[in-house]
Amino acid sequence: MVFLKTILVILLIYYGLKILVKMFAPKIFGYAAKKTEQHFREKFGDFAQQNPHTEERVGDVIIDKKSRSKKTSKNDSSDQVGDYIDFEEID
Repeated sequence: MVFLKTILVILLIYYGLKILVKMFAPKIFGYAAKKTEQHFREKFGDFAQQNPHTEERVGDVIIDKKSRSKKTSKNDSSDQVGDYIDFEEID
């Protein structure tokens, strides 16, 4: 008889906690999300204000080119974009 009471108490506690979690989990996660958002706004809020391109829509393409005032020769080292890499196939 004691064994059945123990099993019954364990089941009642399990299902009671399950119901409480279903009731309070959305509120707890909502609170955690608000706190996380607040934390990120404190840390990165200044960055959003410093970004000069905040008024553009998502997907806009912006190309900023620096003007080249003096070109001395065609083989100038500033014209080279990167290093050449020769790849070999490995069998």
